[in-house]
Order: sequence, then structure tokens, then C-alpha cells
Amino acid sequence: MMKHNYALEASKLLFEQRLNRLSLDELPNNLIPLSYDDAYLIQKELKLNYLSLKDNISIGMKVGCTSIDGQKQLDIQEPFYGNLFSRFSIVKPSEISSKKFNKPFIEPEIALRIRNDIDLSQAPYSIDDSKFLFDGFVCALEIVDFRFNKTLKEIGVLNLIATNGASEFWIRDANIYDLEKINFEDHKISISFNDEIVGNGNTNSVMGNPLNSALWLINKLAESGEILLKGHFISTGTCTKAHELKSNTKISADFGVFGKIEFNYK
Repeated sequence: MMKHNYALEASKLLFEQRLNRLSLDELPNNLIPLSYDDAYLIQKELKLNYLSLKDNISIGMKVGCTSIDGQKQLDIQEPFYGNLFSRFSIVKPSEISSKKFNKPFIEPEIALRIRNDIDLSQAPYSIDDSKFLFDGFVCALEIVDFRFNKTLKEIGVLNLIATNGASEFWIRDANIYDLEKINFEDHKISISFNDEIVGNGNTNSVMGNPLNSALWLINKLAESGEILLKGHFISTGTCTKAHELKSNTKISADFGVFGKIEFNYK
């Protein structure tokens, strides 16, 4: 496993790249994560850097690569995760500046809210525990961004994990709905740019059911004694393909009966 001082150094470098909206060709050789343990160690240190920012708290986590196609693209067999922060999140904005990002892509997602602090002694949890674990869901959008001048395949899953799961910004609707209001196994979602649909998707693209994604995360974290807290969100993964963002675009994500999230990307 990577030495702790190397993880600290890697996290500091990636944090500075994030704040300055810069990218790099690759990490220095001694800072490159060579295993999942290395990658998540860097991510944990990166989280502490994020939390050092003024008026910034943890608001939950995201799960990435929850579709079969996404996992094939990175040659992996399970998803990965990252963190969500208040300073890099907003509720139903009217406008977002492109100056905040480097190479952004947008993804429409369903996010679940934790009912009470997770009791690790009861893990692993199953889908039958869903109503006990979650007190509602929200419609959301995640903007992912990349710190490397490479293709996604070349970046690889370990670098994605190290860079907070590539999570850059999180947008959600204000309304929180009861779980029984939606058929998680078959709910259509679309995304449009300038009033033209660019992507159609379904909640069943997310591990067959977004609840499965959230449960995977809870159980994965429980293995290392980590918990999610009451009121935290789990953004469960994209329901469509990720779509590259370009400035001067009107974004509209249509969640059917749950309405739309719309904003101008300037």
C-alpha cells in the first residue's frame, strides 16, 4: 500500500489542480495509485483538503460507473465512490458558470436521503431494508470533471477514485419524494441541450435499480467501518450516458412526473 506521506502529497497536488481548474498529464511516479487501497487513501486525504475550505461540509456521497456499459469502458466489475460537498452543490440553480470547470460532463441521477445514522452492526443491508435506511429521494444532476489530459480509458479507475470519483459539482431539486412514489426499476429520464434531447435513459440503468447502488455503497463503507449520517445523500449514478458540457447551453433534465431541473450553463 502507498506510504501515507505520498498519499498526502498526491491529495495536495490534486486539490490545487481542482481549485485552479487545471489538468495534468499524469501524477509523479511515486504518487500514482497502484491499487484500490492507494486510490481511496488519496481520496480520503483529498476529502480533508476539501473540508478545510471555509463554509464547506460533507453532504453525502456519489456512486460512479453503475451501468454495465460504464464498467466495461473502464474494465471493472463494480462501481466506485466519491464525496459530495456543500460548497460544490446547489439546489435548482438558474445559471452555472462554465468557468468553474475544466472538462465537464453532466449526468442525470436519482439521489437517496439517509433516514438515520447508519448502524454498522446491522450490515450488510438488503433491498428489504430500504424504507428503514432512506426517507426519500430527490432528482439530481452530477457534473463530473477530469484532472488528466487523457481519455477516460487512459485515466483509469484508480485515478478517477483518487480525484474524488471525478465528482465536481452536484445539483438537486428542492422536492424530496417518498420512495413509493416511483418505480425505481422502470422510470424514464431524458436530458436536453438547447431544447433538443441529447440523451434518453432509465433508472434501471443504475444497477437495475438505484436502491441497489445505494445499498452497495452503504455495505462497501461498512466493511471499513465508515458510515453515512442522517440527512446525507447518496447520488446513485447516471441514468443516461454522460454528456459533455459546452458554454452557452440551456440544460434541461426531465424526470417525468417529478418535473425538470433546468439552468443556463454560461
